Amino acid sequence: MALLFLLLLPVGTLFWLVANARAMPVVRRLDVTLPFPADASRRPVTVALMTDSHLSGPDNSPERMARIVAQVNGLRPDLIVLGGDYIGDAKGGATYGPVQSIAPFAALRAPLGVVAVLGNHDARKHALISRRQWGALFARIGIRLLDNQAVRRGALAIGGLRDIYTGRPDIPKTLDAMQAVGGAPVMLSHGPDAFPLLPDQPMLTLVGHTHCGQVALPFAGIVYVPSRYGLRYACGVYREGMRTMVVSAGLGTSGLPIRMLAAPDVWLITIHPR
Repeated sequence: MALLFLLLLPVGTLFWLVANARAMPVVRRLDVTLPFPADASRRPVTVALMTDSHLSGPDNSPERMARIVAQVNGLRPDLIVLGGDYIGDAKGGATYGPVQSIAPFAALRAPLGVVAVLGNHDARKHALISRRQWGALFARIGIRLLDNQAVRRGALAIGGLRDIYTGRPDIPKTLDAMQAVGGAPVMLSHGPDAFPLLPDQPMLTLVGHTHCGQVALPFAGIVYVPSRYGLRYACGVYREGMRTMVVSAGLGTSGLPIRMLAAPDVWLITIHPR
């Protein structure tokens, strides 16, 4: 019996790790304040952050993403933002092209719409299409893709940076565009490495990319994230000066289809007028 237990233990552990990756995301909540423009309503605005879907099996599928989309719609956010990395790795299950990878997002519903940026896995070397082609695909399903650009949504000025890991985010250009459209500043970036480059002014930055380590060890915690800053911006909420950043664990996985002590998540942020 002891030998049988020792043989089954690694198999059971593997199934548990994959099951963690396939679980429905935890909903995490945060309240922040930002300076609303004079022409905006004083009603708080809720923003749902979804990122790093990495659509590929065995841990993520169109069916699971449909359930997550329904979950997010049920939160009734005013605005939904997508943080990139829609393309998944080959992990032993089904893989999907650009059209299929974003198709589930067509069912998202929010009064202020859906805004997106691209991630490093969506760059041409992975997805084989250009940023312009990505923009056209998103436009077909009613989603605005930002690439060093900004758009006004209600009381918010949403800036979207080009992915810092495969391209060059133009922060001054994006900030100028945000100022031109007016609104409480919310910056959308695929990963946290852009955060230290932003000016110290009231601003909310929403990112993913780290997967919160994807595998965190008991007691030791997160061991590695793909960032030049190491574990400095690994997961959760960070406040530096007047800036606030939310780093999401994301929805899918990269490399191996497993998670441990790093549950997939969706953030629902309520932005109050200062």
